[in-house]
Amino acid sequence: MERSLAGRTVFVTGASRGIGRAIALRAARDGANVVIVAKTSEPHPRLPGTIHTVAAEVEVAGGRALPLAVDVRDSVAIEKAVARAVEVFGGLDVLVNNAGAIRLTGTLDTPVDRFDLMWAVNARAMFACSRACLPHLLRADNAHVLTLSPPISLDPAWLAPHAPYTLSKYGMSLLVLGMAAEFAADGVAFNALWPRTVIATAALAMLGGRVRPETCRSPEIVADAAHAIVTRNSRACTGGLRLDEDVLKEEGVTDLDRYRVDPSLPLTLDLFVG
Repeated sequence: MERSLAGRTVFVTGASRGIGRAIALRAARDGANVVIVAKTSEPHPRLPGTIHTVAAEVEVAGGRALPLAVDVRDSVAIEKAVARAVEVFGGLDVLVNNAGAIRLTGTLDTPVDRFDLMWAVNARAMFACSRACLPHLLRADNAHVLTLSPPISLDPAWLAPHAPYTLSKYGMSLLVLGMAAEFAADGVAFNALWPRTVIATAALAMLGGRVRPETCRSPEIVADAAHAIVTRNSRACTGGLRLDEDVLKEEGVTDLDRYRVDPSLPLTLDLFVG
């Protein structure tokens, strides 16, 4: 089986910046059709990138782009975006659930509306996007759903400091495991991918300055790992909660220094790994 996304259609949520943008551009370099889904259609005062700037980058990289402004909390908007993608490109092959909301606070410091936001953007959106895409993925010959969510541990260290956020991300991972089993016979793969180290993106601001960008890896490590997973045989690669560097090691990549922002500094492990 050819390990390429050439001619395939990849639907990426949260694709206007960071890891989503990197995944979109990696697919574009193969010549993929990339559906760029995010809320940001106009420039943000503090954050880089819009669906339109990424669409331009996708075209330059060799792909075909379809930018769609969508709030993943809106299931009707998701269904319309999926229908538009299928109308333009003729089908769907890969869904990447990358959109996310984060707030690293405990119970008393997490307002109920923020709990609702994280649940809606994380677990609920993963379910809604997967459900909307599945009728089309079931017709693809190597269909993949890849979700950016962590391995599951019931160690209180991952729960006590920020249980609301952890629950919303673990919900995504549990859906991966459940859907992988549910659709295994149909050949639709469901996997989760998570970085071993903190990734240098705009989300660092949510960590309150606790992590220096220089001690991080670039989003390209996650993009390369994502590409490796979604170009594998969907019937043989499903139900995994994987870390980016482990995936790349399986691909024979031994030198990960090129992904480091500053190779002279020690790396900061991700909060679900360290």
